[in-house]
Amino acid sequence: MSNDTPDRRSGLPRRTLLSVAVATAAVGTLDWSLPAPAGAATAAGLPFAAPGRAVRPKFRWWWPDGLVQPDEIRREIDQIADAGFGGAEIAAVHHSVTDPAVLDTARHGWGSAAWVTGVEAALDQAARRGLTVDLTIGPSWPAAVPGITPDSEAAVKELAYGTITLTAGSTYSGAVPPPVHAAASGVTRQRLLLVQAARVNTANSTRKETGLDLDSVIDLTDAATDGALTWTVPDDGSWVIVSYWVRGSGQTPEGGPHTAPAAYVVDHFSAAGTRAVTNYWEAHLLSPTVRRLLKVCGGALFEDSIELETDGLQWTSGLPDAFLAHTGRSLLPLLPAVILNHGSQVFAFEAAITRQIRHDFWETVSVLFNRHHVTALRTWAHSLGLELRSQPYGLQTDAIASAALLDIPEGESLGFKNLDDYRCLAGGRDMAGHTVLSCEAGAYAGGAYNTTWQKFLRTMGGAYAAGVNQTVVHGFSYAELPGVNWPGYAAFTPYKGTVGYGESWGPRHPTWRHVEDVSGYLGRVHQVLRTGRPRVDVAVFRQTGYTATGIGASWFTATGVPLGWTHQFLSGPLLDLPAATVRHGRLAPEGPAYKALFVEGDFFYGSTVTLALSDARALLRLARAGLPVVLLGAWDAVVPSGVPDSGESDELRSVVAELLALPLVRQIADKSAVPSALADLGVVPDVRYASSSTLLNAHRVADGVDYYYLCNGKHAETVKPPVAAIDHEITLRRTTASAVPYLLDPWTGKAERLARYTEDGDTVTARVTLQPAETLILALGRPGLFGDRTGSRPHAVDSEADEVRFTDAGLAVRAATAGTYSTVLSSGRTVRTTLKSVLAPMDLTSWQLRVQDWRPGVTAYRTTVVDHDLTLDALLPWSQITELADVSGIGLYRTTVTLDNDWTGGHGARLEMGTVTDTCRVTVNGHRLDPVDQIHPVVDLGGLLRRGVNVIEVEVATPLSNRLRVSDPAVYGGTARQAYGLLGPVRLLPYGEARLD
Repeated sequence: MSNDTPDRRSGLPRRTLLSVAVATAAVGTLDWSLPAPAGAATAAGLPFAAPGRAVRPKFRWWWPDGLVQPDEIRREIDQIADAGFGGAEIAAVHHSVTDPAVLDTARHGWGSAAWVTGVEAALDQAARRGLTVDLTIGPSWPAAVPGITPDSEAAVKELAYGTITLTAGSTYSGAVPPPVHAAASGVTRQRLLLVQAARVNTANSTRKETGLDLDSVIDLTDAATDGALTWTVPDDGSWVIVSYWVRGSGQTPEGGPHTAPAAYVVDHFSAAGTRAVTNYWEAHLLSPTVRRLLKVCGGALFEDSIELETDGLQWTSGLPDAFLAHTGRSLLPLLPAVILNHGSQVFAFEAAITRQIRHDFWETVSVLFNRHHVTALRTWAHSLGLELRSQPYGLQTDAIASAALLDIPEGESLGFKNLDDYRCLAGGRDMAGHTVLSCEAGAYAGGAYNTTWQKFLRTMGGAYAAGVNQTVVHGFSYAELPGVNWPGYAAFTPYKGTVGYGESWGPRHPTWRHVEDVSGYLGRVHQVLRTGRPRVDVAVFRQTGYTATGIGASWFTATGVPLGWTHQFLSGPLLDLPAATVRHGRLAPEGPAYKALFVEGDFFYGSTVTLALSDARALLRLARAGLPVVLLGAWDAVVPSGVPDSGESDELRSVVAELLALPLVRQIADKSAVPSALADLGVVPDVRYASSSTLLNAHRVADGVDYYYLCNGKHAETVKPPVAAIDHEITLRRTTASAVPYLLDPWTGKAERLARYTEDGDTVTARVTLQPAETLILALGRPGLFGDRTGSRPHAVDSEADEVRFTDAGLAVRAATAGTYSTVLSSGRTVRTTLKSVLAPMDLTSWQLRVQDWRPGVTAYRTTVVDHDLTLDALLPWSQITELADVSGIGLYRTTVTLDNDWTGGHGARLEMGTVTDTCRVTVNGHRLDPVDQIHPVVDLGGLLRRGVNVIEVEVATPLSNRLRVSDPAVYGGTARQAYGLLGPVRLLPYGEARLD
């Protein structure tokens, strides 16, 4: 059967709908900029050492609506650019503003002339600096515009209900039951859609739902006249009368007011709602200057998560007709099964039919949302030279399908429960052939001015392994607003009188001095994770494509990932995309090239073994084309996901029976059988660990080079016990038979060919040692790929030494103790190397410390610096040093190390800094080292040490929380002191190095 055969339930081929949509689709700082370091990694198509602006992280840039000055806007664009970031998203957020008189929305609201002038200034300066600027779709979230009222056709709607229970044989004569909850403020009209009666059936009742008989539902609408109803109840039990009322929900955007007149949230399921947004922009916001500059430096139109709030059921006037077109049946008799009261279901029919009705309803809502909102907005954004970036979750809609439609789907570190939430969006992105998965990153409840970049990096490490490759940092606040306290306006703090969300990064932070190191690291990670094409082991089919749920996949999430397996989630519409073909046993061979498809029961409906007939046919087509498929559960008893037509259940089981009979299909009864089923099908992961590990990985392939991002991370923030250090072998598949492994350092931009590994056919095995949250990147490519001169020299396959390294002079071994070490080379030769005296490790405990103490200045936006000079005989956190207990700022630690005449050219040392809060940089004998890995601060001093006296300096920058505890105690006084500074233990670890003869 042709894949373009219309789906009976939608009246339009799903492939046509989705694939067409996709195709349309005040303290001075030092200048720390550096040229690309020696040994910097460069390869065709991979500017690793100096990633371009397009892959650099962005900031969410919070404005107090339009109360901004163009000169300050330009200054802040420069600050963002100078810090190595690639752009900013202008967002209207002022949760911290408690006095509404501070913001005159008529003059300085979102969309006002002042706001447009500010946007023009931002775009103009961004164009000069090579940055991109994203614009949010409306004031705050969800999408809203002024000029409509809650009663307008374009405004968001709800279906409210009223009900009354009657006894057998009684007569009801009175008003049509009014809604159980009152209309929101500003709602003046409501329309009676329908009045029904249904018999109560307690056998269908649940703990929260009143059971009803579907066959008993009666339409009483014609009996309702002028708001009154008379009806006699049959004498066969209790009955309910249910009325349904359509009205505006009256929702306004978060944290307002932002505009005058007030903005109201638009209908996200109708063309009218989207038209209200685009018409307002066209008429009021897109000045000739804005239009011109968007073509130059516009990035994306952005929409936050779909947080539509109503006490009833989300509704739009076109829903009944859309449901009929999608399913072939009327929605109205089924309404009792979907009506909501404060988010809870009210009525239920028999359990199976109730599940199917709800599935059909929300699938219809998904179609409307994706067609009238996502696709329409994307088409309009493209007309402006913008992409559409959105967080397509928050409703019971297919976010996986939405991710395939978006130019840039986005998740969030605060709201996502685990890495599988990202993998849902990544599946949509990769099947649609898009490149970027973005993340709103680093928002923490109560995290204002106490968030460290180390915490940020620990949060994001696993997200990159799950598919994220763009970071929108939460966030950068505009500097000024009348009435705020030092260090300036902050979007989310104070929040309800106490410490608020996230951070307001920028020059107000001491760590801004080092932030270019962080932005460079993130840019390099992004660069690798956007290079070439993704490679993912397994596609997990999800009947219901929700995300932001925290629900993972059987076996793979808990057991497979710790063994090296990777997976993503696909929903039904993705199986009809042009990419959904099979070649050489791989699904989407030009994209993620999944090796197998895993199907289990629908987690969102009690793990019921359910499947749409169209999806069953798609699975059969893929399996016939050679794709291995594993099905978990009793698939011989599969039932349709939606309400079936006559004969549909039998046809579904017939198709599934054909599927199960194919040679590359395995049905298993328990998730523990997944690995044996995959092995039987010849499916192995690209990355393998010998035993369970916390190592996470992501794989990309470009021009025959394999790039592996590795992170010692965790599946979710709440996982216990905490992640521990790892030290084990890892086996990687290589695309090119002669490829050799390189270590790409995302902190320094350097590439180094690994000197110790083993090979076996298409795999390379090396040892990986990582601290919790530490990352590394391995590339498998041709010798000389990154400019090295190692050629086809033999490498080590085993050694008694601590390390084997390639140097300009050839292979060399390193060890921390003197002795003779045997090394086995890939040529089969064994070489013995003797290292003479190696100095013992040295504990560095005595330091001179100069602290720049940051304090409030003469205005809320200026900082005064007071210096403190101390001599430390032991390293302590500042909070335990009386003079520094409430100090935030920058500390310069200085110590000396004297090396005797035994120190020769064959020696080197590492500096191990232990615990540091927060960011740090290291200088040795006046030479500033490359950026430090802020998660695992250990640096190789190489040949910088010399005989005699050596000066080592460690500069540490802190958050502002400790100072704010005393400068603004009303808000921050209840927070605990943080342990700032260089805490150690700090050790100098000498090593000997000698060339292998």
